[in-house]
Amino acid sequence: MNRLTEAIKHLIIINVIFFIAPQLLQLDFTNMLALHFPKNEHFGFWQYVTHIFMHDQRGIGHILFNMYGLWAFGTPLEQIWGKKKFIFFYFSAGIGAGLIYSLVNYYQFNSIYEQLTSFGLTASEIQNILDIGSYNDSRILISNERMIKFYSLFHTPAVGASGAVYGVLVAFGLYFKNAKLGLLFIPVPIAAKYFIPGIIAFDLFFGMTKYSIGNIAHFAHIGGALIGFIIAYYWKKNQFKIS
Repeated sequence: MNRLTEAIKHLIIINVIFFIAPQLLQLDFTNMLALHFPKNEHFGFWQYVTHIFMHDQRGIGHILFNMYGLWAFGTPLEQIWGKKKFIFFYFSAGIGAGLIYSLVNYYQFNSIYEQLTSFGLTASEIQNILDIGSYNDSRILISNERMIKFYSLFHTPAVGASGAVYGVLVAFGLYFKNAKLGLLFIPVPIAAKYFIPGIIAFDLFFGMTKYSIGNIAHFAHIGGALIGFIIAYYWKKNQFKIS
């Protein structure tokens, strides 16, 4: 059993406080702390940090899964890197995940926005659609599914440590590539060097198609994994170099 290292202990405590406090105080901090679309009125740059500590309040599964992943995969990394280095890595992966998620969402949103303007809609007419969540305009020759996506990109905030945890997961795979990992529905453990690329490939597939399972920010996962890989690969490659 891995012992609870200092950085991970404090990160878990902060996450639990952010999860419990709004319920005890009966306050909703989503507009202030969750990561909103950059053009949304509730967006703030600090949300690239604060969203990492916010989790779905409708159940405890989201935070439990993330905190377990942080503990299970982050502990051996903190033991190698130390507290300060691990904290830098964790926040870099989490912030990077948020930035890449925002960029992908902005691209998707903007492509639909440009289609609407090409149909002759003005900026105020498009904003009105986003405000009321419905439209009745014969000029709009876009599927209803795509318009729902347009509305959702603008209004749905992102919460959770998943992007940062994916960075931790990838770093774990780089340092412990032969460690055996498993899922509940796969009875045979799989080496990290195969398991981790596999789940990232699933995120990429679901993120790029309409087959997403639930309300999951797949590109935040991919973003965290990418930033985590870059940092961990650099550190691992240069750890034995003497300046």
